[in-house]
Amino acid sequence: MTEREERRGPARVVVADDQTVVREGIVMLLGLLPGIEVVGAAGDGAEAVKLVAELAPDVVLMDLRMPRCDGVEATRRIRAEHPGTQVVVLTTFADDESLFPALRAGARGYLTKDAGGDEIVRAVESVLSGDAGLSPSVQRRLLERLSAPEPEPAPPPEAPDGLTSREAEVLVLIAEGFSNHEIARKLHVSTATVKTHINNLFAKAGLKDRAQAVRYAYGKGLVRPPAG
Repeated sequence: MTEREERRGPARVVVADDQTVVREGIVMLLGLLPGIEVVGAAGDGAEAVKLVAELAPDVVLMDLRMPRCDGVEATRRIRAEHPGTQVVVLTTFADDESLFPALRAGARGYLTKDAGGDEIVRAVESVLSGDAGLSPSVQRRLLERLSAPEPEPAPPPEAPDGLTSREAEVLVLIAEGFSNHEIARKLHVSTATVKTHINNLFAKAGLKDRAQAVRYAYGKGLVRPPAG
């Protein structure tokens, strides 16, 4: 018998979604479902992490694309800091760019927002019993991905203008919109070190600001524009 079965109480759930109408609609739906008690609602990932620390819910139903702290980062923090809380993604998107980062961050369930009440209940019960709570379409996508041959990795483009590999890495992260603090966290270095790399690469490439750095990174092929 699991701890949940011994307790026999409803699953305590926090809902995280940045769209007020959607969030309130999910909360209202969950209030009608058996075995679920909504104990909190968050407007972004940072607020979700804060509510988990305060309320210790069983499950967070997590949207992915939110401001300040997105659902993937919030999931990573919740699973690292509060392992007793499971995360089920409830999002509009079921594409690879959304699905796999969320699962790698520690989400145990993944549903799209067209899921019915019964499907949500099953996903919550599944993750609380130690199983995965995945919609059929997501399960198919996972199987397709696992059965597909791994593509040969493309060789990294050669760093231009005498940039070191680390300076080129910092340049790519700048072009992808990361702040100095975020770059420092990703590379596990200090912010001062990031600033030194930026000063060096700006001098080597003749750049004056981050906008020029972004154009330079795309122009040199270090970053590719998004498809479509």
